[in-house]
Amino acid sequence: MLTIGALAKRTGTKVQTIRYYETIGLMPEPARSEGGQRRYDLAELDRLAFVRHGRQLGFSLDAIRDLLDLADNPAQSCADADSIAQRQLKQVEDRIARLQALQLELKRMISDCGQDSVAQCRVLEVLRNHSECLTDHEVGSDRSIGS
Repeated sequence: MLTIGALAKRTGTKVQTIRYYETIGLMPEPARSEGGQRRYDLAELDRLAFVRHGRQLGFSLDAIRDLLDLADNPAQSCADADSIAQRQLKQVEDRIARLQALQLELKRMISDCGQDSVAQCRVLEVLRNHSECLTDHEVGSDRSIGS
C-alpha cells in the first residue's frame, strides 16, 4: 500500500492533482488507514499512470474518463477507444498546422523588417494591421496557437 505522497512520487503527479482526480471521479476514493491516511494499491497506481500518460498525450479529462470506462469494461469494442484517439490526433494535427502557419508568418514578418527606424518597422506594422498577415488566425485570441 502506498501513501498519497509515495503515489505522487512514483507517478510524477502532484498530491493536489491526485486529490482533484479523486474529486472528479477519475480516481476511486482510496482506502484509509486507521489514522485516516489515504492508502493506494497497485491498481490505483496503474490507473493514475494511465491518467497521467493520457494527459501527456493531450487527451482531455473527459476523453480520459471515457477511455477509463472502456478499460474498466474490457469486453467492449476497441472501436470507441480508436475513435477517441482519432479525434485527439485530429486536434494535434490542427494545432500543428496552426503553429506552422504562425511560424511562417513570423519568419516573413522578421525577414521583411529592414531594421530601420521604428517608423518603418515591418514587425510593428504587421502587428498593427491584421490585413498584412498571410495567416488566417483570430485577432486577439490565444486559441490561434492551440492554447
